Amino acid sequence: MSGAGATDTRRQRPLGVFGGTFDPVHLGHLSVAWEAAELLDAEVRLIPTNVPPHRPPPMASADERVAMLRVALRGQDRLTLDTRELERSGPSYTVDTLAELRAELGQRALVLLVGADMFAQLPAWDRWHELFDLAHVGVLSRPGVGAQLPPVLEQELQARRLADPGALAQLPAGRIVQLEVTPLEISATRIRALLAAGRDPRYLLPAGLFQDRALLRAYRA
Repeated sequence: MSGAGATDTRRQRPLGVFGGTFDPVHLGHLSVAWEAAELLDAEVRLIPTNVPPHRPPPMASADERVAMLRVALRGQDRLTLDTRELERSGPSYTVDTLAELRAELGQRALVLLVGADMFAQLPAWDRWHELFDLAHVGVLSRPGVGAQLPPVLEQELQARRLADPGALAQLPAGRIVQLEVTPLEISATRIRALLAAGRDPRYLLPAGLFQDRALLRAYRA
């Protein structure tokens, strides 16, 4: 198959977006993003936040977080890095990122990936109703477990629910699908505390981060 043909095929697959501070990126992030990519047969972009609207700023700099992500994503091509939010000033609102991507993608399916707990907080997001005009929402949840939703979001779920993740590829936006993944109970806050204490959270982080200890210098005491 020629390179052009492969690109054309890939363009028709859904594009998933998975945002966060990634401070630092850890195996919990990578595990759920990978499972979502497989369930959707999608490319998934990890998008590090510049200025998170609803939480304290990251401890590591933008350059440091990008360096960690580049190392973590080596050796595969299903998960990729997108730095657009780091290149934008001001708070990193998801709706702005999705609007940019929608303008670039045309009618290609776009899927915002969020954890079940974060999905339950969606009505607190900036211009949250507009999200559905721009993308689908893939809710990353533990099998058999769901978060309690506020009534306004429960109404959206009932109207937009789609049972088959594979069907998202046929529509550009507007549906909600549950993606049952295997979340690893790993906390970036805990990892930062371990590193500050001089401990070695080796099996919580991608192996590549331990081959160059300078990547973790932002968290050392």
